This record gives sequence, C-alpha cells and structure tokens, in this order.
Amino acid sequence: MLTLEYRQIGCPYCGEMIEVQIDCSLDQQQYIEDCSVCCQPITLLVAIDGEEISLAARRDDDC
Repeated sequence: MLTLEYRQIGCPYCGEMIEVQIDCSLDQQQYIEDCSVCCQPITLLVAIDGEEISLAARRDDDC
C-alpha cells in the first residue's frame, strides 16, 4: 500500500465533498483538518486494516 492516499469525504459543517490526505503508515489516527470550502475545523478519524481504510469526519464541537 502507498504511504499516502487521498479520499473524498463530506464536510460535517457545509456538506461539500472535500479531498483529504491520509497517512497509511499509521493504523489508527485522529487529527483536525480545516474544510477547504468553509474553513471549519473537522475531526478526522482514520482506521486502516490491511488494504481497507475507514474514514469518518465529525464536527470539532461534537462530543
């Protein structure tokens, strides 16, 4: 698997599809990235199991 992958996900604030970069060298990650459309902070949750990448986005203000 390549070290970096690009995936599309919907912004939980504005609903627009954005492209995010994923570091595939780590099995599980959580980080904050600003939406490229509305600039709101999105918490990205990434889990990698073999070749499968699970990606979820939530609002930074969600509990």
